Amino acid sequence: MQNWEKRVLTPGLYLVATPLGNARDITLRALDLLASADVLVAEDTRSLRKLMEIHGVPPGERPMVAYHEHNGARMRPKLLHWLEEGRAVLYASEAGTPLVADPGFDLVRAARAAGHPVTAAPGPVAAITALSIAGLPTDRFLFEGFLPNASGQRKSALKRLCDVPATLVFYESPKRVAAMLRDAAEVLGPAREARLCRELTKKFEEIRSGTLQELAEGCAQTPPRGEIVVLVDRADSETVNEDDLERLVKEALIDHSVRDAADRISAETGLPRRKVYQLALKLERDTS
Repeated sequence: MQNWEKRVLTPGLYLVATPLGNARDITLRALDLLASADVLVAEDTRSLRKLMEIHGVPPGERPMVAYHEHNGARMRPKLLHWLEEGRAVLYASEAGTPLVADPGFDLVRAARAAGHPVTAAPGPVAAITALSIAGLPTDRFLFEGFLPNASGQRKSALKRLCDVPATLVFYESPKRVAAMLRDAAEVLGPAREARLCRELTKKFEEIRSGTLQELAEGCAQTPPRGEIVVLVDRADSETVNEDDLERLVKEALIDHSVRDAADRISAETGLPRRKVYQLALKLERDTS
C-alpha cells in the first residue's frame, strides 16, 4: 500500500475513470487526483470509498457527495458553486470512464458553459474492453449504449441499425438481455454473428460467442449475471453485388497485396474484411 501525496490542483472539474471490476486497473494519475481533489463526487460514494481504501487514499475531511441520474438536477448547482469558489472538484463514475453511458454528461456541459476547465484522467471503458477481446471487426464500430426497455421501441431502434457497416456495441442488463437478443435476431437476422461479454476484468469474466439466435437461446436457458456488453457484427452491404465486388477486388490486387486489397475494399464498401479477404485470396490463387 502506498501513501499518496496530496498535491495542489488548479481549480476545475476532473473526470476520473474507475476500474470495471479489478481494482488494480486504476491508473496512477487517477490515484493522484483522488488524493488531491478538494471535493470528491461519485455516482456511488460507497464504491469510491472502497476503491480509495484498497489503494490507501484517505478521504480525510473533504466533502464526498453522490451525483447520479436521480439527483443530478438538485446537485449540479452545489457542484458549480464549489467550482466558482475555485475548488478542484473530482467526479468518478461507478465503473469505467465518466460520460460513457453515465449521468456526468449534464455536469460537464454545465461546467463548460460556466467557463470552468474540465480535465479527464482516462482509463477503462467496458465497450472498448469488449471490442478488444471479442474477435469482431474493430476498424469501425457504433456505440449504441442501452436500447429501449419496451420490445416495440427496441425493435424500431434496431431497424435503424440494420444496414450500419460497423460492429454494433450495446450495454444491457442481465434481466433484459435474453429479450434484447431475441429482438435483435428477429430484426438484424438470426445468423448474424454476435458476442455477449459479461463481468469484464472480474473473476467470472465470460465471453459467449455465436449467432444472435444462438445467444438468445443460450440466455433463455442459462441467464447471465453481472454487467453485460453485447457486440453484433457489421451488416453486409447490399449495395455491392458479387460481380461488382469481384471486379473491385481484382482491380485492387493489381497494385496491392491480398491483405492490403482486402483492407481497402472492406473500408470502401463496408463489407466484412474476412469475406473480402477470402475472395481476394481465391482470386490471387486462380491467377497464379
